[in-house]
Amino acid sequence: MSPAIALAFLPLVVTLLVRYRHHFRLLVRTVLLRRIRDCLSGLQIEERAFSYVLTHALPGDPGHILTTLDHWSSHCEYLSHMGPVKGQILTRLVEEKAPACALELGTYCGYSTLLIARALPPGGHLLTVERNPRTAAVAEKLIRLAGFNDHTVELIVGSSEEVIPRLRTQYQLSRADLVLLAHRPRCYLRDLQLLEAHALLPAGATVLADHVLFPGAPRFLQYTKSCGRYRCRLHHTGLPGFPAIKDGIAQLTYSGPG
Repeated sequence: MSPAIALAFLPLVVTLLVRYRHHFRLLVRTVLLRRIRDCLSGLQIEERAFSYVLTHALPGDPGHILTTLDHWSSHCEYLSHMGPVKGQILTRLVEEKAPACALELGTYCGYSTLLIARALPPGGHLLTVERNPRTAAVAEKLIRLAGFNDHTVELIVGSSEEVIPRLRTQYQLSRADLVLLAHRPRCYLRDLQLLEAHALLPAGATVLADHVLFPGAPRFLQYTKSCGRYRCRLHHTGLPGFPAIKDGIAQLTYSGPG
């Protein structure tokens, strides 16, 4: 490429860098720096976060563990977790709905799992599903460190596509009063339809979906708004640590199959 052509593209490049500077910073922190630290430490970011929690958080105190993870993500390495702003929304909705049985798809490091577990009513039960065995091992330790036993929080390792059809027969889940979708937005629609097909959503069930604006789940949102079986509300937030990047949590209320 000649210098003249490169110079002609310079204003466009500068404009894009300025407009998407927050996305560029996010890319650097979640991809480039994370891979360098993974190679240097031999540990995944979730494992490094748990090591920090072990030395700085109070065992048996879910709130202090959550605060410790927030501090680590803000001051050490960006964790890509739900964060305190979305966490307040999730906690409030779980307390309002008081589900006897809750289902989480996408345990990740266990952050949102702790939020749900500590907001459950007495006797409430949470099933949480994580496809990555190494990440699930970290989440399991974090959940038990917070003081929740497997009668309150049961972690299932496997892909949501394979686990959902077995929830009723293998895990005795006959209904999910509240569902959190927090795994891969491109899988939200498929998994919601699986939950419908296996009659796991009772009328009045609440379905919450994270990251519906960034990276986004347009087909999922279109389906829930057009199928006539859901009342929809969107809670607008920023991405944790990057408030200029707009995101949101979708809150759906299921009216039933017919």
